[in-house]
Amino acid sequence: MNHIRSAAAACLAPMLLALAGLAAGARAADAPGVTHYVLDPAKSSLEFTFVQAGAQNKGRFRRFQVSFDFSPENLVASRLDVTVETNSADTGDEERDDTLRGADLFAASKFPQAHFAATQINRTAAGYEAVGKLTIRGMTRDARVPFAFRTASEHGAEVGQMSGKTSLRRLDYGVGQGDWKATDQLGNEVGVAFELRLTAH
Repeated sequence: MNHIRSAAAACLAPMLLALAGLAAGARAADAPGVTHYVLDPAKSSLEFTFVQAGAQNKGRFRRFQVSFDFSPENLVASRLDVTVETNSADTGDEERDDTLRGADLFAASKFPQAHFAATQINRTAAGYEAVGKLTIRGMTRDARVPFAFRTASEHGAEVGQMSGKTSLRRLDYGVGQGDWKATDQLGNEVGVAFELRLTAH
């Protein structure tokens, strides 16, 4: 019976988290002065850099979603939610991409999504910082993501441009099992850079 309950809990957990996120987003978007933005995927990029065999390499995620509720005058009600499809990782090398998606690294078949949810947005000297939880391979850690954000009007519609860079240690999230736990061939530090075009709704 315990394994049945565990399986049921595992199935229900993502659904409950998604519903909680939707509820939080609804509350934020309803707050005075808060604008709800969604991703324009055709004009956005999410890239990562890593060191393999002593050489710097770059990749990107082809599929990801962003929801941003924001007001510079009401940061308490601002929220950022990012979901990344881990099997969309693309480094330009098919064999390496298959390894990256495999069981020892992203384990994309078991953990198809990485998720960052920030319920705190702080103002900084350089712009803003999103403070929240990052989940990769089912492991969740505190994360802080600095970013710049500006808005403009295009053909009468409001658009936002979000950009930033951060870094993380892959082994903190279990991205590296077996031989890939070693850092002599694949570095532990991973850089992340994003340029996002967001449209107001």
